[in-house]
Amino acid sequence: MQVPSSSSKADFPWWLVVAVTLAIAVAVFVATSNLYAQVFATVAKGIGVTIFVTVIAFVLASAIGLGIALMGMSGSRWLRQIARFYVEIIRGVPILVLLFWIAFAGAPAFVAAWNALTAPLQSAGLFGELLVRDVSLLWRAIMALTIGYSAFISEVFRAGIQSVEKGQIEAAKALGLTRAQRFRLIVFPQAIRTILPPLGNDFVALVKDSSLVSVLGVADITQMGKVYAAGSFRFFETYSITAYIYLILTVGLSLALRALERRLRRQHEE
Repeated sequence: MQVPSSSSKADFPWWLVVAVTLAIAVAVFVATSNLYAQVFATVAKGIGVTIFVTVIAFVLASAIGLGIALMGMSGSRWLRQIARFYVEIIRGVPILVLLFWIAFAGAPAFVAAWNALTAPLQSAGLFGELLVRDVSLLWRAIMALTIGYSAFISEVFRAGIQSVEKGQIEAAKALGLTRAQRFRLIVFPQAIRTILPPLGNDFVALVKDSSLVSVLGVADITQMGKVYAAGSFRFFETYSITAYIYLILTVGLSLALRALERRLRRQHEE
């Protein structure tokens, strides 16, 4: 039975047409307004930092999350318990609280532990003493986001890996493939189709949560907006532009990820 043409018309992404039209209208308005152009130029200076924080934190969180997921599915009971402990504890702490803890408690503790471990080498003149101020607030923020998101991403990997049929894994074992070969050749290529959509959602969420690093004074988009608004008292204009920039980043990423997901689905169907 053919689907009525009215259904296809209803599915047309009119929301995207409206969003793009509004985005273009705002861009034209900003370009023709001296005030908004100045605000945009100032806030946009933080885009590079926002992208850097997001990409580095996401890559590190994905690597740690994959390791935690594999630990959670290992044959060792202790590794499974450690993985579950990590996931439940980290997911129970708000990202903002974790950010403060890593920045003002975790970093000093790490510096103290490092200096204690390297004390003999420092005495021999091979290493200098590490100071808390040597660990930049930027990297403290990245590590907080990494730890926070690794717990969520590990669950995404675990669900994706467990979605692969056990019969295929048993067949790979029968062929004599090692555990690493089974994961690389059989499990992961199939799991990635399940993993990609929620993993993409986490990436978009991380772009938004990266704005939290502004509480540490990291010069991202939000921090640049806060500084400009505090000095000019142009709060409406500044935060409107800040929201506009974040919307361009997040909506653009969402559309790109959906296109990639559709492409992978078509390749699988072929």
